[in-house]
Amino acid sequence: MNGNRKLSRHKFARLVTCFCLDIEASKTAILVGVNRNTVNRHFMDFRRLIHAYQMAEMRNFIGEVEIDESFFGPARRRGQTGRLKPGRGTQKQPVFGIYERGGRVYTELIPDCSRRSLHPVIQGRIDPQSIIYSDDWRGYDGLVHVGYDRHVRINKERDSFVRGRAHINGIEAFWSFTKRRLAKFNGVRSTFELHLKECEWRYRKSHPQLVTELKTLIRKNKNS
Repeated sequence: MNGNRKLSRHKFARLVTCFCLDIEASKTAILVGVNRNTVNRHFMDFRRLIHAYQMAEMRNFIGEVEIDESFFGPARRRGQTGRLKPGRGTQKQPVFGIYERGGRVYTELIPDCSRRSLHPVIQGRIDPQSIIYSDDWRGYDGLVHVGYDRHVRINKERDSFVRGRAHINGIEAFWSFTKRRLAKFNGVRSTFELHLKECEWRYRKSHPQLVTELKTLIRKNKNS
């Protein structure tokens, strides 16, 4: 991470606060009284620290776990004509998500939503003793045969209402949060994964919790 020697401690602390409040870089520059490029540089440093932390911490999901995929990016690519297929036939970037109820979220960019792409992520991140909730997408076929014998599937067309604990509302709420948040950045293609991991980190945390965690990451990085 770039050093903060050019900034006073007070201004650096205000950058951390603004970042955790999710204030845009242009507004942060005005509020703190620093160059926007300086803000952007530090904000990207923060995102890299968060990315490394999320990748290291998000293992061994256990308990009640929801899984789902979502799609990000423009509805149509430049120069493309004709009608696009919706949903899992889209040319948007597919992202796989895991939500541990009452706890963590993990996301991963995947090449497609096939069983071949989804199963390795599930087996690498979710403990077989978990109860897995998913929709009835064919990419989840066969999880029972690789050790996940408590796999509950939801048919969204048939099961229009939540049946007890059989739902994937948690991961779907995360997708909604993430898409609303990313919409304000007007395109983050080159840094999409960093922003995605930031959304994982931010999800359902209070501002004081975010500040405390980010300061801890900065301190550990500085001492490493």
